[in-house]
Amino acid sequence: MTATRWLAPGAALLLAGCAGTPPPAGHDAPLDAACSTASAAITFDIETAPHPVCTVLGEGAFALLITPEHAPPINPSPWYAFRYSARGGQGILVRLDYLEAKHRYAPKLLRAGAVTPLAVTVAPDGHSAEVTLPAGEGVVAAQEPFGQSRYDGLLARLARLPRTERIELGRSLDGRPVAGIRLGQPTAPALVVLLGRQHPPETTGAVAMEAFLEALSEQMQADPRIGARIQFLAVPELNPDGVARGHWRANRGGEDLNRDWGDFSQPETRAVKTWLDALPGSVRPVAMLDFHSTWRNLFYVQGEAETTAAEERFLQGWLGHPIDGYPFTIERRDANPGSGTAKTWFNRTYAIPSYTYEVGDDASLDATRQAARVLALSFISRVNELLDLWYAARVPVARVVGAKVVQ
Repeated sequence: MTATRWLAPGAALLLAGCAGTPPPAGHDAPLDAACSTASAAITFDIETAPHPVCTVLGEGAFALLITPEHAPPINPSPWYAFRYSARGGQGILVRLDYLEAKHRYAPKLLRAGAVTPLAVTVAPDGHSAEVTLPAGEGVVAAQEPFGQSRYDGLLARLARLPRTERIELGRSLDGRPVAGIRLGQPTAPALVVLLGRQHPPETTGAVAMEAFLEALSEQMQADPRIGARIQFLAVPELNPDGVARGHWRANRGGEDLNRDWGDFSQPETRAVKTWLDALPGSVRPVAMLDFHSTWRNLFYVQGEAETTAAEERFLQGWLGHPIDGYPFTIERRDANPGSGTAKTWFNRTYAIPSYTYEVGDDASLDATRQAARVLALSFISRVNELLDLWYAARVPVARVVGAKVVQ
């Protein structure tokens, strides 16, 4: 009897009892250091790592059952990260068994400051994969971990700059801060909102947002006039509980935050809306970018029917040129008022360009960072145009709150 056949029924029952509720034991369990043999061990004492069921298959072989945080349906993004040690000069074999999902993220080995993709054998049905790890020790992860300590470092670096402010917009269900940074002067009339990490496994998008913010802040420090007219609210880790727990998709409440814009049933999305609603009437949102990861590099933008001529000029000026080493596509999709995405809500609520910045799962991180810097500098040069078109054509000098224009 294989470990998969023995483990899956119990895990399935566990999930069946918690649909739409907080995470099952695999995502909320104490660290289990007992998955070991005389010559090898696997542990989960890593920031962002979930705690899957681990089974010893032999002296140098283990199986991990990778489960979602709540019962299906759920986006199939099985995330994993673990630490291993293999003594005696022998490597070990690890089988990844995915419950209600197929293999998506190729494993990476992190040790001695290097990230090395590992060869993986995926089962024909995609529901499991095997990887052989070299002797020694290291960390294996679906994507390079990007956790709270890295976000804290980013926000601390930015907050030390002039004309920046670190903000706590609210608290998650686990009590973690929903932290943001304001770049520019609070009185600047134009506001650009930047969101990140609604979905925990999407770390390539997090890398892009990190580089985008760094380039943006450098440009604003070089030219203080920018911050007098345009301010940015950046919330790089909107789902801190999901990131810390190693979730596939949801927050601690079992909800996909990028389907909660409009309902605002979760404290994380509600915190952003509360902050926006408290803006003075002299400040208005003029654009929104939401950073994610998917199968390839692309940008979701508004459909043709929702895009004015001036907004089309802005779009083409920003994304209408290729970037060396970073191919991407633009997908135009009409906003769906029932979808609950940030892109839809910001577009419908404020009548502004709202784009989803998607980075490929396997995109080169160096190319991703370089492209994000190029895109940040191009974006900031175009936002002045965006503000001008707002004053000239789109909305009276007023602020949109909900679906109403407030004079």
